[in-house]
Amino acid sequence: MKISVVIPAFNEEKLLGLCIDSVRAAFAAQEPRAEHEIIVCDNNSSDATAALAAARGVKVVFEPLNRIGGARNCGAAAAAGGWLLFLDADSVLSAATLRAALQLMRGGAVAGGGAVVGFLSRPPWWGRWMPAAWNLISRVFSLAAGSFVFCRADAFRAVGGFSCQLYAADEFQLSLAVRRWGRARGLAFSIITSAPHFSSSRKFFMHGFPGLVKLSASLLVSPLRSLKSAAHLPLYYDGKR
Repeated sequence: MKISVVIPAFNEEKLLGLCIDSVRAAFAAQEPRAEHEIIVCDNNSSDATAALAAARGVKVVFEPLNRIGGARNCGAAAAAGGWLLFLDADSVLSAATLRAALQLMRGGAVAGGGAVVGFLSRPPWWGRWMPAAWNLISRVFSLAAGSFVFCRADAFRAVGGFSCQLYAADEFQLSLAVRRWGRARGLAFSIITSAPHFSSSRKFFMHGFPGLVKLSASLLVSPLRSLKSAAHLPLYYDGKR
């Protein structure tokens, strides 16, 4: 069993190295060892993201259009593994989270899944409720967070991968599609609750409370229009890191 770890990266020179190093450390801590590869998709970065990834000795591919689903698909197209594990470049993979995912993969009863999430550093007071709220939604509706989602490669290809119509929430679309694919074959879509996956809380500090309010208002007023336009999602596409 080979796992292809796909990391889409847009202007991530500050945190990408930590993410790659954490993946290698997490796999090195597994017993038995799991064969793996790491693929970074440089999503048209204007910084040293691609050079940093190449210097780390991982496979680097390029996607010119800034759209997270397209970048994830581009990385997956270069993957040789029977399982795909998608991580955000500002996240850190722990040995415990990976171990739980490998147990599910090896068990043969799932088509894919995700994990509950947390932050690497404490966010502002107004954002501290978000992980608990999201994790409840994730468990109840079996939706994976984009920072950590895994699935069988054949399932991924059968459902057409991530949506190229969406600039955000494409991980929800994939979760639902893989869950339907798996259900038809007696396979589950499982959310790991024993070992959270941790990501950076930088967006809270970079965009502040006004940025969150603006994004929330846009999604409430016109969710599909907002999700299909990078201009309505500055928290993800303004290039600031």
